[in-house]
Amino acid sequence: MARPDWDDYFMKIAEDVATRSTCIRRSVGAIIVKDKRILSTGYNGAPANIAHCTEETCLRTMYNVPSGERHELCRGLHAEQNAIIQAALHGASIKDATVYITHQPCSICTKMLINSGIKKIICRSAYNDRFAAELIAESGITLIILDENR
Repeated sequence: MARPDWDDYFMKIAEDVATRSTCIRRSVGAIIVKDKRILSTGYNGAPANIAHCTEETCLRTMYNVPSGERHELCRGLHAEQNAIIQAALHGASIKDATVYITHQPCSICTKMLINSGIKKIICRSAYNDRFAAELIAESGITLIILDENR
């Protein structure tokens, strides 16, 4: 078995983190890495001490919200948001770090990653959010989508 390169190694860990997701629509995992060290992890789901979504309680299902729209109509936080929050809670600076995410971030998460000082975003798969792509391009953050490079 071939030894994985660093990007494959960290993406596999992000995929494992996604298995903790409590979202009924999509499981997403994120890890923040600096100098080949994991600083923080996050997965998508309801905040601590808040009930997880079910088919009956998912706001996005109840209101028939299409993917990529109206992110505020959701009980959950995105994986990137949780990774940033966990880093802040535990005093880990993520300035100049890389984030590995199973899916490309939405525009809200992209803005948070820009302001947190992230310098590189590596995703497994693309997400159709034109505004997020424009923000990344303008910010100077490097974006790598692994599935496009294989």
